Formats: sequence, C-alpha cells, structure tokens
Amino acid sequence: MEKNTYRVLLYYKYVPVEDPETFAAEHLAGCKEIGLKGRILISTEGINGTCSGTVEQTDAYVELLRSDERFADVVFKIDEAEGHAFKKMHVRAKKEIVNLSLEDDINPNELTGNYLSPEEFFKKMQEEDTVVIDARNDYEFDIGHFRGAVRPDIENFRDLPEWIRDNKEQFEGKKILTYCTGGIRCEKFSGWLVREGFEDVGQLHGGIVTYGKDEVAKGQLWDGQCYVFDERITVPVNQVEHVVVGRDHFDGTACERYVNCANPVCNAKIISSEENEHLYMRSCSDECRTHPRNRYFIEHDMTVEEYDARMEAIEQHRNKTHIG
Repeated sequence: MEKNTYRVLLYYKYVPVEDPETFAAEHLAGCKEIGLKGRILISTEGINGTCSGTVEQTDAYVELLRSDERFADVVFKIDEAEGHAFKKMHVRAKKEIVNLSLEDDINPNELTGNYLSPEEFFKKMQEEDTVVIDARNDYEFDIGHFRGAVRPDIENFRDLPEWIRDNKEQFEGKKILTYCTGGIRCEKFSGWLVREGFEDVGQLHGGIVTYGKDEVAKGQLWDGQCYVFDERITVPVNQVEHVVVGRDHFDGTACERYVNCANPVCNAKIISSEENEHLYMRSCSDECRTHPRNRYFIEHDMTVEEYDARMEAIEQHRNKTHIG
C-alpha cells in the first residue's frame, strides 16, 4: 500500500503576539506561497491552527512557523491524508484562539490543570472517584467519546462554564479529568476549573488525537470516532476495538456519518445514513424540510410534484415504521 503524500497538521501555542492583524496578514501570504490550505487563528494570546498540504508543503510550513522564535517549540500533531483536508486557506485575527468568553480570562501559561500523558490518562480514568468531563460540543461527543465520560449539554465551548456551575454537585469531591480534540480547549477549561475551586484537575495533554496514536494507550476506552473540523469530518482513535456510538437522527440505528441540515437557517449537524439523508431530504425536522430556502430541494432541482411525492413517501414511511 502506497504511503499518503498529503498530511494534516494540528497545533497551537499560547504565547503573546503583538499586533495579531498584521501578523495574520503576513502569515496568510506565507501560507499561500507554500500552497497550504487550512484555518489558522491568531490573537494576542497565541496561535491555533489546522492545515493540510503535501509532505513537502507541510515540512515547509513547519520550518516557516518554527523560524519565528515565539513558535520555535510548537508541537505538531500530524495525520497522513489522501488529499487536502480544506478547500481554502484562511488566517484570521481573533479576540481568542479558542472562544471561552470569560469575563476574567484564563492564561494557561499561569494557571491550568495537571498535564497527563495518554498512558497516565488511561490509568486515571479507571480510578475510583474519578469523573471524566468532555470539554467539546454535544455533536462532537455524539459521534465518539471516552467510555463513561460526562456529556455537557452545550452547543458551544463558551457555554461550558455555566453548565458546570449548574451541575456542580456532580463533580464536588471528585478527581476530575478533562479532554478535547487537540488539547487547546482543556488548557483554559482546566485552569478555570482550578480557579472555581476544584482541587484535583487533570487534562489529557495533546488531546484525543495524541491519545489515539500513543503506543501504550492505543486509544483504549474510546468509543466511536473523533470529530475534526475539516473535510475528513471524523478520524479513528481506538486501535484495539471499534465501538459505534453514533445513532442515526432519523431511525436510531448505528451510524457514524455526519451531514448538515439542508435548511441554511438551521444548518444543524445530524448523523444520518445516506439512505435516510435522501429519504428525509437531509432535513432534521418537518419545519426544515418545508423551509423555503431548503438546499436539498434546490440542489436536486426538484419540481413541486417531486417534492410533494417525497413528503408523501416520508409520511408513509413514518406510518409503517413509527419513526422520523
């Protein structure tokens, strides 16, 4: 089997950056010159990026970033890929490189939870009086998570602190472990937990993607896939066994395929088989199916008669299966 000629880089670093707007513009020019594609955020607190390119292009980017003394020790998490994982190259200046929107912000260089290697995290997950909190969004959790982890009912990372405060009794007196995709969200979240008074807080250093590659942990106790914010959508984690936890939005069957609702006003991420995507016109509800801007209707150039026939087929399917 031939080795893939493309790679995806995932990385971040909390480090002071003066004039993020100027740096972002210059960095974008450098990335385009290399031929890289991806999404990079720059702020006064650091850099957060995911990008793709050929082996030569990604090597050139690593050299470019590390040539800046502020980023000389950036750790890159590297995945092989069949092609680009992005369609374009974006480098943007933002207020935060990960949006937690705290009134009194956390500087991870001054306050954060204990770093745990994948091997340490694997062992601590199995200790008594330990609770594992997923620091990601609900749709990320639904496609894959650590076995027994707590699923915060949030759609955005910035909502996590309020959810923790509302459910604080679940975690009092417990040893807390937290994790996210590449580690960046846990840097601030674990520090916030410490500031809130939780005494024993550990974070998975390097995140899920590092855990899945570790030769000791081998992704164990992870069920499902790991959601990623690029064209791949999900990547595998557990090297020992694969347990599907995703459930089809329409019929509840095991599924690991994400699509976006065809109603652009909704655009919710829904897990769906290809068959159900087309049966239900890639719409998460009747309200979205009947929305005048429904993209499925437009993409498939459906006539009113075809649309009416599809809606009738959905109703017949519901009556037959009692789902949907």
